[in-house]
Parts: sequence; C-alpha cells; structure tokens
Amino acid sequence: MIKRQYFSAQIKGNLAYLLLVFGACFHCVFCSYNPRLTLKQDDAPLLYNRNYSRTVIFHQEGSNSLFVGGINHILHFDVDSRQIVESSRESNHSTKGVDGTGISPHTGSQNSLSLLADGDLYAAAPLYSDGTLLQFRRKGGKRTSVWMYDQWVSEPTFISSFLAQRQNDTLNEKIYVLFREKNSDTSPEADPWISRVARVCKVDQGGPKQLLQNIWTSFLKARLVCGIPRESLYFNRLQDIFIQHADDWRDSRVYALFSSSWNSTAVCIYSLAELDDVFENSSFKGYSAAIPTPRPGTCVKHSNSIPTSTLHIIKDHPEMKRWIEPIQKQTPFFTSNKNFTKIAVDRVQASDDSLHNVLLLATDNGVILKILEDGSSGFIISETHLCNGSAPVHSMKLDSEKRKLFVGYPGQISILDLQRCEDYNASCEECVLSRDPYCAWTEQGCTSQTRGGIQNIADGLTKVCHQKSGGRFRREVKQPLTAPLRIQHFVHTGIPIYLSCPVDSKHATYKWEHNQKSIPCQQTQSDCLHLIPAMTNDKNGDYKCTSHELDYTRTVREYTVEFRIENAAFKLRAQNWLMATFVTSAFYLRSL
Repeated sequence: MIKRQYFSAQIKGNLAYLLLVFGACFHCVFCSYNPRLTLKQDDAPLLYNRNYSRTVIFHQEGSNSLFVGGINHILHFDVDSRQIVESSRESNHSTKGVDGTGISPHTGSQNSLSLLADGDLYAAAPLYSDGTLLQFRRKGGKRTSVWMYDQWVSEPTFISSFLAQRQNDTLNEKIYVLFREKNSDTSPEADPWISRVARVCKVDQGGPKQLLQNIWTSFLKARLVCGIPRESLYFNRLQDIFIQHADDWRDSRVYALFSSSWNSTAVCIYSLAELDDVFENSSFKGYSAAIPTPRPGTCVKHSNSIPTSTLHIIKDHPEMKRWIEPIQKQTPFFTSNKNFTKIAVDRVQASDDSLHNVLLLATDNGVILKILEDGSSGFIISETHLCNGSAPVHSMKLDSEKRKLFVGYPGQISILDLQRCEDYNASCEECVLSRDPYCAWTEQGCTSQTRGGIQNIADGLTKVCHQKSGGRFRREVKQPLTAPLRIQHFVHTGIPIYLSCPVDSKHATYKWEHNQKSIPCQQTQSDCLHLIPAMTNDKNGDYKCTSHELDYTRTVREYTVEFRIENAAFKLRAQNWLMATFVTSAFYLRSL
C-alpha cells in the first residue's frame, strides 16, 4: 500500500506521475549536500543546572554578556569567563512593568515572538491559557495598542518579525511579520500548511470607532513561496528567517528556511524591494472592483481618518493575489533531506575587500553547516558537530562583530568560533581550497587576519599560492607526529592486510598507487582503504595514497610493505581476523 504524501502539485494523470516527479526531484535536488570538511566542536559549552523546557538567548552584539531566558528564570553569563554572573533578586528585574497578557505565552510549548522597535513592543502570543486568540499585536510603548481582526489568519505559527527602517521617510516604515498558517485549500494534494508575510505600518493607530477601532488598518498578507515551479513542488512550512539589513531598505534581503511534508528543507532568498512590490502593486484576492484611494496598506499619519472604502478591503480582502517569489525563482538556493531548524547569515570582508555572505544552518540535533553564498548556489565549507549526542536546538544568535555563533540547547549553550582557521593550517593550498572568507594564508599560517593574505574565495584554485606576490608566505606546516607520512609494514606471505589513509576533504578524490598503477579506494566517511587479500611477491613494495581537489594534488600517506615467511596456523588466524574487520568496514560503508 502506498501512503499518500502531501504535495503542492497538480495531479497530471495519476499517482504514478507524482511519484516519478517526487523521485526525480530527490535525485537531482537533494544530491547537493556535500560539506567539504566534517568537524567537531572542542570547546566546553556554557552549562547551567536548570532543566529549562525552552530557552531563549539574548545577546547584544559585541558585548561579553549573554542572557538565557527560561520559564520564570533569567541567567546572565559572562562569555569570556564562561561563568554565570550572580546578581541579587532585586537587581534582576525590569524597570518598567507591563501586563504580559498577549505578550508572553502561558506555557513554554505555546508559540510566541516579540519585537522592540522605535520604543514600542510588538508581540504575538495566545491571549488565553488554552492557546487561543494567537495574533500579532502592538502592546506597550508610546503608541496606541492595536491588534488583528480574528478572521485574518487561521491557526498561525509566528516565526519572526522585523522593522525595515527608511532613512528620511519614517512615515512609511513598516513592520514585517513572517508566519505559517492553515491552508484554505483542502484538496487531497495540497499541503495543509502554507507560509505568509504580513505587513503593517509602524504609525498605524487603528481605525475609527465604527470600523477597525484598535485594529490594524494597514494589515496585508501574501503567500511566501519556495520551490520548483516547473514541477509544482513547494516547500511550504516556514521554520526560521534571517533579515540582512542594508543602508537602503530596498537592498535588504530575507533568508528563509523552509521544511516540507516529505521531511526535507530548503533555503530561499528574497529581495525586500521585490517583496514590498507585491504589497504595493498586486490586486487583492477575492476583490475585483476599483481600488480606492488611498490604496489599502498605505501608511498615513492619522489612520483613524482612512475612508471606510479602504478599510473594508483591509477587513475583508487583506490577501494579495500575487505570490512573493525568491530572487532565484526556478529552484531554491539550497536543499537537503536533513532537518534544519535555524538560520543566520554573516557578511564577511575578504582580503581583497570584497564582501561575501556566509550562511549558518543548524539541524535539530546540533549540527552546524557553514555555507558560502556563491552566486545562485552554495559551497558547503564545513559541517560542525556541536553536541555529544542528539539535542534539540532551541535558539541561535549570531555575533557578527566577534565572529561567534551562540547555539542554545536544554541545559547548555555552545559557542562556535566562526574563524577556525587552524582547520586548514596544513599549507597555503589547504587554506585556499577551504574558500572560507574568514581565513587567509599569511606568514603565520592560515589565520583570521585576512588583510594582505592569500585567498581565492571565487573558485578555490590554489595557483594563487605560487604567484610571485604570494612568495613571502610560502611556509609549510609539518604534518602531526602522530600521523607519519610513510609507514613500514612487514607481512607474512599469504596474510591479508589493509592500508588506510585519512579522508580530510569530502570534495577531493582519493586513490592508491602501486607499481605505477592506480587503484581505487574503498572509502568510508573518514578513511580511504585498500585491502590486500593475501600477501604475495607482486604485492610487495611502496603504496601511496593521494588526494586530488581542483588543481591541487598531494600525497596523504605512504606505506612500504615487505613480506616474510610464516606458519600455516598463524596465517589462517590472521586471514580470518582481517577479513572480518574488512567485511565490517564494508557493511558500515554500505549503510552510509
């Protein structure tokens, strides 16, 4: 029996068509997950004893203070000392109290968000303890409290909100709210959830007494799409967003992380100017008459004087007919069959003063992907495992100034240094191949002091290491003493042996060479293996394991294997042991 999957697709013919499309998309879309390096975080995390069911991180960029909020508790960490800062109960409180109804959730499992903008508090939280009347409000601050009309959203889950500031045009500054809600399309092939962007004016004070009093008069919403339109295949469940602000608000970009009903995730990138154009120029869904003046959604100084003809459209038809599409419209920027839940984006200046975006994605069990935005595609610099075992990521905060990423789990905070240049410190070529804009090759090796250093972020080709201008940085770092380059083995005739060399880069091709012949390796996640089933005279000699990546070839490991004569009993025991070891490795490889 075939279990039905939910797709945002039109059925063309029968279910077999959908399955073919689904399989083709998995084959071509999800094969791009290929991190160059797999790393482990070695630094000790910040630990606390309280078993918070949910944790929220607050960190002011560049500061040494990190606040961790749980249910009825706030912890203050000093990031440098990695210790909890003890403070008296009297000093750990707000200087101004406000009613938490509609601002703070009643339980840790309830959905909520908050935004402090221009002295006003915006929040989404259930009004009642049973979780009902969840909506986006302004409550607390210098402006009037306003909220949403009940019919505007259906079973929403609010993800994030932000203010887009406009220099010299504060009247038209807007608050954007991103959420997912129940899909009104109940057809069998439709996903039960869809993602939205809503927009309200910062100066909105609500309508007149007869219509929309203390209710947003500028509320509009539009569908946010991310997928493969030619296949009518979409990732509909927004999980997290990161807004990259620019001096000109029109140049700001929204990085959005989505999941799907078939347990895959995608990242799509949106231009705030293109997003706003939908609200400014699209027709209104379900409304075909002439659009009145001012246009619904226009910011006005006195919102209680907006004509009722405009307010009725806001009340009854707030949804835009056009969908909001990403900058890259045909395919998502990044896709994976792993469950990513958090996203942050850093902007890094390279040694040639060019700027590069680095995406940081967190899975639900503590794995961080570091991705270079390379035009319309992503180059996965590394995959870092933060936790010993699986742990849900509750929150994530980027400190771009200090180049740190704070990741919160139950009972601990991991701090990931984004400038781990020692991971590429073997040679200039290794440093350049990383394409990590945080790192450059200098006289001190691969360091975070990128100015004047050797980099090639554009394509990673290592020829820059051999150019005349880089001659002063020709310094090689010796391999660790625990991993000698050449190893000698004396093996009895007829005894099996396997040789191994470490796989450092997943983007490199590894092979063995013996007697001027090339031998493919049996590759696991961490090693390139070569089995000699039985030692004979022709297997005697030197073996070399090499890696080739782009324009760089290096010798990773060398062996000298020499044979000796042995007795039959010893030979049988050794053969059985080694074949069992190799079969175990082969099964492990097949399971990956």
